[in-house]
Amino acid sequence: SRAYSLVDSSQVSTFLISILLIVYGSFRSLNMDFENQDKEKDSSSAAGSFNGNSTNNSIQTIDSTQALFLPIGASVSLLVMFFFFDSVQVVFTICTAVLATIAFAFLLLPMCQYLTRPCSPQNKISFGCCGRFTAAELLSFSLSVMLVLIWVLTGHWLLMDALAMGLCVAMIAFVRLPSLKVSCLLLSGLLIYDVFWVFFSAYIFNSNVMVKVATQPADNPLDVLSRKLHLGPNVGRDVPRLSLPGKLVFPSSTGSHFSMLGIGDIVMPGLLLCFVLRYDNYKKQANSDSCSAPGPGNISGRMQKVSYFHCTLIGYFVGLLTATVASRIHRAAQPALLYLVPFTLLPLLTMAYLKGDLRRMWSEPFHSKSSSSRFLEV
Repeated sequence: SRAYSLVDSSQVSTFLISILLIVYGSFRSLNMDFENQDKEKDSSSAAGSFNGNSTNNSIQTIDSTQALFLPIGASVSLLVMFFFFDSVQVVFTICTAVLATIAFAFLLLPMCQYLTRPCSPQNKISFGCCGRFTAAELLSFSLSVMLVLIWVLTGHWLLMDALAMGLCVAMIAFVRLPSLKVSCLLLSGLLIYDVFWVFFSAYIFNSNVMVKVATQPADNPLDVLSRKLHLGPNVGRDVPRLSLPGKLVFPSSTGSHFSMLGIGDIVMPGLLLCFVLRYDNYKKQANSDSCSAPGPGNISGRMQKVSYFHCTLIGYFVGLLTATVASRIHRAAQPALLYLVPFTLLPLLTMAYLKGDLRRMWSEPFHSKSSSSRFLEV
């Protein structure tokens, strides 16, 4: 019974939702690559090898410098939120709501495309300087705006989770890791960042900075607006304070506590899983073109059939389970990346070494045309 009590229904919900978000975001990212590849083929008659990095300007690829400085920038942002939360909370809430609206519209877009396909053409409607949009895009954006407005009015945790899910999927789909080297730099730096601000920040700032920032509610913009405009005590004053969608929260079956997981603990390992999914597809296409069996001769066929994506996804689940059990045992918040990074990176590095892919994955396999051509000649 003690072992069973270490994981309750709220943790199970967190496991399932986080894994579904990573898988869905990774496949949305791969689908975007396919769409861009088809557009490139239509616009150019020259044949090329599969390129995992899209030329779409909306996609952001993280390089080594950005991977090194991202934990530093995150630390500065965390300190700003810790010391000046009262001053920046309204601006931060509005910015988060705008980003969540766009991200949730992206999450709803496939469903809206499916719903509008039978009854409307896919022609884009012009809105002047705002751009041209399809009916599906307008429907998804309208639904997203409606959800955000209801969340602002009610502050319900389920709506906050929906917005956080949209942010997770959009970030996984639009941000790319170009190589295993950048992946190791980014995740290792964020592991140190997570451990420091959870375990050691209390010794310097007399408070757990990470937990305080993550759990501190913000003033509702409607309440602030009514006070600034002196609209009276009954206008906009009964709206709740807002817990910002930077995390997923699920209540336990008894309602006595909430299980919480930051979206960074989903997005950052999700970027790694997105990278290995793209590499699995890249390698599959290259092997299909070369008509040769992959891998060195001393590796069994069963090992070759195991994909990097499945290996890393299992590692993510085990790491998340370990982090949850550790938090219940120690009865304190745990830096999830302390468990997620080793359980995802180490099996991936080991498998890449055994399969003979480590050098290729380490040095930007999707960009190097020379290495791609050598691989096709084998």
